[in-house]
Amino acid sequence: MSSYHELLKQRDALTQQIEEARKREKADAVAKVRVLVGEYQLTTTDIFPSGRKTRAISNAKIPPKYRDPASGQTWTGRGKAPKWIDGKDRAQFVIL
Repeated sequence: MSSYHELLKQRDALTQQIEEARKREKADAVAKVRVLVGEYQLTTTDIFPSGRKTRAISNAKIPPKYRDPASGQTWTGRGKAPKWIDGKDRAQFVIL
C-alpha cells in the first residue's frame, strides 16, 4: 500500500501530465479550427452567435381597449380589471 506522500507525488505527476496533454491537444484543435475558418470563410458571429433573440414584445405603450363612459377612465385589458368594469359585460365598454 502506498504512503500518503507517495500518493501526493503521484498526483502531482499526473496533474503535470494532464496539463501537458491538454496543451498539445488544444494546439491541435486550434490548428484544425483555423483551417476550417479559412476554408469556409467563417466569421466570429458564425461561430459564436450573440445568443440574444429579439423579443416580439416591445416597450411601446399599449392602447386602451375599454373606456368607462361615466368617468372617462380607460383600461388596456391587461392586468387586474378596474372596479368600474369588474364583473360587468365588457362589450359595452369597448372602444371602437
